[in-house]
Amino acid sequence: MTIFEWIRNREIRGRVTFSVEELKQAFSEKSYETIKSELTRLAKKGYVSSVYRGFYVVVPVQYQLKGIVPPTYYIDQLMRYVGKPYYLSLLSAAAMYGASHQAVMITQVTTVAPRIKYSSKNLYLNWNYRKQIPEELLLTKNAEMGVVRYSNPELTAVDLVQFADHVGGYQRAATVLAELVEVMDMEKMADVVPYTTIATMQRLGYLLDCVLEEKEKADVLFVILKNQRQWNSILLRNDRPRNEKALPNRWHVNGNVEIEIDDL
Repeated sequence: MTIFEWIRNREIRGRVTFSVEELKQAFSEKSYETIKSELTRLAKKGYVSSVYRGFYVVVPVQYQLKGIVPPTYYIDQLMRYVGKPYYLSLLSAAAMYGASHQAVMITQVTTVAPRIKYSSKNLYLNWNYRKQIPEELLLTKNAEMGVVRYSNPELTAVDLVQFADHVGGYQRAATVLAELVEVMDMEKMADVVPYTTIATMQRLGYLLDCVLEEKEKADVLFVILKNQRQWNSILLRNDRPRNEKALPNRWHVNGNVEIEIDDL
């Protein structure tokens, strides 16, 4: 059996990813250089693609012309290989709820440290890191191959604010929140509090209340937070000076950034 035949047999059985280590075990009589050379040849033909160091995906026919395999096709298998928990987050998670607003060209994935040394060729994965993955706040969805895990609407909203720099700033975060808010259950925000900071929740409340004018949603969040540890007066953006003309608000957030929601 050739390496190509071995890969083809796996693909027929629905196993569309493999590692170099698996090949080394299956072809113990072949040298590492020979295996790498064959993989390079198959990659040049567009049959396989290296998406992580030592980890490959078989490129399905529908993607061979473009030469790009969407990360959702293999992300679950990749993270099992890496041995890390994960979830699709930020704009990728928002897109699951129809709240992406604009086409998302990359797949945003949250996992735990240490940082992943991913293939420099894979420009379609963007990594974010948490100390702990909140398993109870994740949902699963069937993908082309297997499943994908993604954050529920409430965790997605909090992530958009806490990691606003990863989505282009608070302007973009607020624009996505304007759509995501339709599917958010604010009572569930109590479950997200242990996984974020009070400052993040204050900023979320400010955006809901003072920017999006979602007062009812903001009221529920305020009730959840009012008995939390003491709030501090904070800036919306820490890297901008305080806006002395900003109106006071119950969230104690200084609106030092002007935000205009894009047309939806």
